[in-house]
Amino acid sequence: MNRKTLVLPAVIGLLAPVLAACGGTDSGSDNGDAIVVGTTDVFTASKDAPAPLDPAYAYDVGTWNVLRQTVQTLMVQPRGEGDPVPEAAQSCGFTDSGNERYACTLREGLKFANGDPVTAADVKYSIDRARALKADSGVFALLSTIDTVETQGDREVIFHLKTADATFPFKLSTPVAGIVDPDVYAKDKLRDGFEVDGSGPYTLKAEVKDDQLVSAVFTKNPDYKGSLTVNNDKVELRNFTDADAMGAALADGDIDLMTRTMTPEQIQKLSSDSDDTVDLVDMSGLEIRYLAFNTDAPAVRSKAVRQAMAQVIDRGELVSKVYGSQAEPLYSLVPASITGHSNAFFNKYGEPSTAKAKALLNKAGITTPVKLTLHYTTDHYGAATKKEFELLKKQLNDSGLFDVDVQGTPWATFRPAEQKGEYDVYGMGWFPDFPDADNYLAPFLDKDNFLGSPYANSTIRNTLIPESRRAADRLSASGSLTDIQDIVANDVPVLPLWQGKQYVAAGDDVTGTAYALNSSSTLQLWELGRGVSG
Repeated sequence: MNRKTLVLPAVIGLLAPVLAACGGTDSGSDNGDAIVVGTTDVFTASKDAPAPLDPAYAYDVGTWNVLRQTVQTLMVQPRGEGDPVPEAAQSCGFTDSGNERYACTLREGLKFANGDPVTAADVKYSIDRARALKADSGVFALLSTIDTVETQGDREVIFHLKTADATFPFKLSTPVAGIVDPDVYAKDKLRDGFEVDGSGPYTLKAEVKDDQLVSAVFTKNPDYKGSLTVNNDKVELRNFTDADAMGAALADGDIDLMTRTMTPEQIQKLSSDSDDTVDLVDMSGLEIRYLAFNTDAPAVRSKAVRQAMAQVIDRGELVSKVYGSQAEPLYSLVPASITGHSNAFFNKYGEPSTAKAKALLNKAGITTPVKLTLHYTTDHYGAATKKEFELLKKQLNDSGLFDVDVQGTPWATFRPAEQKGEYDVYGMGWFPDFPDADNYLAPFLDKDNFLGSPYANSTIRNTLIPESRRAADRLSASGSLTDIQDIVANDVPVLPLWQGKQYVAAGDDVTGTAYALNSSSTLQLWELGRGVSG
């Protein structure tokens, strides 16, 4: 078989971190016939984040890559695109015309991996626990529209919402709504470490060294009952220090598939090579990257400074010089092809202009050059991040209006520092929790937002977000969504930069790669199998 690049229909791309460096690249023989998946994600238990795999805390692509395999949710995102479908639930749906009462019936015979039955009371316990713990990751905000959770018998769960929320079925498909065993997960405390227990398609065996997860082996759960078809008996998630080591392991046949994060150079090489043993799966992704601001920090407190940065930065040059065809400029938090997208930043600022930026600063009485440090994470979004921030520095400094330095920090330090407000300006990425414009806006702008940002706009929070959620037909929410994006472009609490594709590279005997990532770009390991190469 000739090596091929597969281009899939629009599948959404989302976020963020996991899994530590594991030095060896031996074959997966210790795990029998496990399909071995490589990643460069780093996942660490630390003083600031001691419970990285607790569903009530985890809030990034990497941790969700683990939880989606092991912890069952009432709903699940389907293959490719579309509305979520029942998973632990037999059926779910709104029972009123106002989208404020949502009821689910559990499947019969559900069991946790330890044999305990899964009941409606366990669902209520899990949801109430996540809401009450209010972990500083901010993931609990996905459940913010819930007022109360009611049970009727062992299989009926009813969610009473504070306000209409047409996106609620999607939220029940995310790991924060995962069903956990009350005997294992304390009500008032996060579960430290790397153990995970659930009723999902796999059980997890984690090997930990120096507070890092260095091996994650997923074994098919014989008691699993749900909507998913599990096409393998075992998958190993293996960790590499960098993309080059991961790529070499794939070329040597020591791993079967590699995911995030490949370098732009690797992707370009795989796209053009005539290698007949590796397939590159090219997915239309909706990962976004952006600059975020601590709007209380003196250096960027003035809106004019943030607007001037928006006016100077050249997204086209950034994409072409760093990511090439693997990304495209982004002029809103909401990516293109998501219903409700608006090119709000381009509409306001147009093409990059130093003269316009200077006029903004002069009008506000800002002395130039404005001294800033741009912070980025060195090990969470790929090796190209450093090159990206060096180019941002050059663009801003070449304007003569800014005196910018850049500083890179490992994710385990970067994320807590950002949450504590220690950075004035910092780079972040986002992969959607679910494929809806609401999930590119509310997590950054609503109360208890993901960034811990001090920025607050009452019109967005009290009127536009609730208004947009009342629309079951998401196209009819476009007016409210566009208004939100226009306010963001004017106030610039965040500055969108680019949106990127998703890639999976696999040996040509691996099947199911077209569905290895869901519409939130998290892994669906149950889709993988082995076929016949050649």
